[in-house]
Amino acid sequence: MSENNFILRRWKLILNYIIIVGLIVLIVALRKELVQTFEDLQHVNAWYLLLMIPIQVWNYYAQAKLFQSILGVLGNKLRTYSLFIISLELNLVNNVFPSGGLSGASYFATRIRSSTLTVGKATFTYVMKLAMIFFAFQILVIFGLLALALNGSVNSFVIFTASFSSGVIIFGTLLFIHIIGSQSRITATFTFFTKALNKIISIVMRKHPEAINLERAKAVFIDFHHNYNVLKSKFRELKKPLYYGFLNNLTELLSIYVVYLAFGHWVNPGAIILAYAIANFAGVIGVLPGGIGVYEAMMVAVMVAAGIPANLSLSVTIMYRVLNTIIQLPPGYYFWHKRIDFRENLSAENDG
Repeated sequence: MSENNFILRRWKLILNYIIIVGLIVLIVALRKELVQTFEDLQHVNAWYLLLMIPIQVWNYYAQAKLFQSILGVLGNKLRTYSLFIISLELNLVNNVFPSGGLSGASYFATRIRSSTLTVGKATFTYVMKLAMIFFAFQILVIFGLLALALNGSVNSFVIFTASFSSGVIIFGTLLFIHIIGSQSRITATFTFFTKALNKIISIVMRKHPEAINLERAKAVFIDFHHNYNVLKSKFRELKKPLYYGFLNNLTELLSIYVVYLAFGHWVNPGAIILAYAIANFAGVIGVLPGGIGVYEAMMVAVMVAAGIPANLSLSVTIMYRVLNTIIQLPPGYYFWHKRIDFRENLSAENDG
């Protein structure tokens, strides 16, 4: 049996091993944090921590409705429950494969693809979901800066880091819109990146000089551009996706805030908003799953700059990360494993 045939026949088993190894790496990387979290549990109000569960359920509901509302604008209807489950699976995939969300986009496109829901449309939906979340968060960043300024806690470091991360996001969004706004630009840009990626892959897999079929990729790019035009023509209908993007951000921030309450501290919400924004922005470049290390360092640094004691910030950040992982990843793995056959796609159906 050739190496290629072996991979094709055993891909489910291989993918299972990769996911399990990724989870083990995540646990090993968090081993010290796990120990400290269990020690800190003796000194906190557990009732506040239990609030994280309904808040996270609310968070995934917001993600599901965000996907659903974008797909609705594009002419497709999927059930909220189905998208809720997929959101859990996506969290697992994005945590195990630290690729800045690329692995999640690929998984999402494969999961929901159907006769009326192409790869290009699914990928576009995933990208628009991120765009709505990022755009909605800019409103919260402004509120965060105002809250810190009123409290006299804002300083040059916080202003610079918040402005820099927001500026990069806004510039990147405008550049992306400029590229996808033209069929020739989107084809030329992504064809260049596809060829570059094929060259990188060919270094490892020399027998496959074109791992990503260029013609199929071009068809996806054109489809992507078409869906952008559809969304652009229905611009007024983006209010609902923007609302759910805002709700998604708000529930994540509430999850962090209840951990501070569990430690007996009412902190300025502006500090949490800016720390969360900067930590997530920096965590994208992290090598380990979930941006471990980079995320915690930036979160604590911003909180300290905003006047929150370092020992409190570190304890809260570690507990939030560990508990969030415990709440999210097990159900994500369960549903991912249950639906590991990527060929089983969702059928478009009315929201019940």
